[in-house]
Amino acid sequence: MEPSVSASRVDRDQLRARVSAKYTEVALTPAKGFHFHTGSPLAQMLGYDKAGIAWLPASTVESFAGTGNPFSLGRLHPGERVLDLGCGAGFDTLQAARQIGPSGRVIAVDMTEAMRLKTQAGAAALGLTNVEARHGYAEDLPAADGSVDVVISNGVINLCPDKLGVMREVFRVLRPGGRIQIADIVVHQEVPQDAKDDIDLWSG
Repeated sequence: MEPSVSASRVDRDQLRARVSAKYTEVALTPAKGFHFHTGSPLAQMLGYDKAGIAWLPASTVESFAGTGNPFSLGRLHPGERVLDLGCGAGFDTLQAARQIGPSGRVIAVDMTEAMRLKTQAGAAALGLTNVEARHGYAEDLPAADGSVDVVISNGVINLCPDKLGVMREVFRVLRPGGRIQIADIVVHQEVPQDAKDDIDLWSG
């Protein structure tokens, strides 16, 4: 039986448009400055390996805007099929591709075109042939049932009002015995309904 969750009443399409606009700015003008940390200083603060950061293209690193490090839960294994939910500029996608090697595959999913283009450009710059960027939403992942070994994500699910719907999709695409490596923002107290319904608090 599912827990009772008081849903947000924000307009999902409007929220997606605002979030996508914000992350288009992060992709195209990363030096602008935002209300959240970005780039190499953030990656180091979150415990990413300095050599791994240096291996990535500078254009990938400059638009990094995660909230944690999904690889702190363990390295990926050669040959695995991975889905990066909300891939952004490809910071985690490209590291995942390196860990799984040419026999594995990463499906990088994002709703923001500018971010997907950065992911594709980063993969091309590194000569990676095991990365595919797909347009999609967390609540409707563009992947078949039971088709991936691992779902990784970094700071994306907190931006989705229907978190149960997101997790249903995550479990749908995972194969039996698959695993989740997610870094995100978690609150320990109930968020007031008026805050859930304020789209500026979601996208500002």
